[in-house]
Amino acid sequence: MPLPTVRQLQYFVAAARIGTFAGAAAEQHIAQPSLSEQIAVLEKSLGSALFTRTSRRLLLTDTGKQLLPIAERALAEMRSFTEMSRRVQTLEEGTVSFGTFNSAHLYLLTDLIREFHALHPSVRIQVTGLNSAEVADAVRDGRLEAGIVQLPIDDRELLLTPSVFADQVVYVTTDPERAAAPVDISTLATRPLILSEARWSNDDPLRVLLTTRAQQAGLELVPLIEVEFQTHALELAAQGVGDSLVSYHVGRSIIESRGLSWAPLDPPITEHYAFITRRDGTMSPATAQFVRLAHRVLQRIATTTGATTGGAA
Repeated sequence: MPLPTVRQLQYFVAAARIGTFAGAAAEQHIAQPSLSEQIAVLEKSLGSALFTRTSRRLLLTDTGKQLLPIAERALAEMRSFTEMSRRVQTLEEGTVSFGTFNSAHLYLLTDLIREFHALHPSVRIQVTGLNSAEVADAVRDGRLEAGIVQLPIDDRELLLTPSVFADQVVYVTTDPERAAAPVDISTLATRPLILSEARWSNDDPLRVLLTTRAQQAGLELVPLIEVEFQTHALELAAQGVGDSLVSYHVGRSIIESRGLSWAPLDPPITEHYAFITRRDGTMSPATAQFVRLAHRVLQRIATTTGATTGGAA
């Protein structure tokens, strides 16, 4: 049995309320024969008449009386769905689904979330902090709509907007003399290093690059201490346990507040970041707007601190 269409239910409810096909047709802005035909199709699909036709007014049959509240609820639900869809499309409602590298909260996420919420207070915001490889997997699998990651990543099935932001890796120490000049790989190999990303040491782009440089120089780079987070490594460095390497924007507030000394690496190491989405996927209006605002916030950070930005969201 074919399901009733929304239009058929609309015509049926209008005819039941008004009591004539002519009046219902006028209200629905349709010719009376067309309305009568659609109701006849509905009756045929149900296998039962919905109205008893009298000379003055339509009367509901038992079947019609049973169908009327069901049809009214169905139309009300459809109106609610349409209104919800409209609100989502106009960013009155919806959910941001976004992933970031786990240190983004130190300089990006607080301002970004606050500003987005001020603009769209009814939109839910779900931001997940992960390793960049995990963000890429989550977007690829459809668990997240978009994210920002550190390059390089496995970009299978992903669409990248590259070079939206760049950060510089710096050497950090409590000893000003150790940071008096750029630090090369030979010098790093002699320093008591505290390195982060212990769990991802074989995949972390910085660790891989440092290992490659050391091998090319015939050296072995063995950290004194390995921890998970850059901020933890930086805090240990601030307490004089050892020296560390950190992305400048991640460590900036601790470096400045604790009076740490820092120097660039020689040659420099620049970390590039990109927004990612699924290649054949679509973003909700809420997530798309969140990405656009994230790009503007990153540009503002770059302007005020001298970092490098590029590309377009």
